[in-house]
Amino acid sequence: MKTASMPSLRVDPDLRHDAESVLRDGETLSSFMEQALRSSIQSRRAQKEFIARGLASRDEAKRTGEYFAAEDVLGEMEKVLSQAQTKARK
Repeated sequence: MKTASMPSLRVDPDLRHDAESVLRDGETLSSFMEQALRSSIQSRRAQKEFIARGLASRDEAKRTGEYFAAEDVLGEMEKVLSQAQTKARK
């Protein structure tokens, strides 16, 4: 697969210095920027999917008239978490 170039990025010298100051051994500024871009894309996709699920859930609740109290949902989530933690300890 051929590679493609990203547009040149002009930044404030302080931002470049800050980025260079956190590079790990053997890491280049280009690889850091590529990883940051990949991470941002993944985060935005997850956010978009989260919002889509929330809107679909809202629409389903409106359609069916079935709503759940936040306290009930949180209680169920705490129960599931507690069970998972207990299982993980064994």
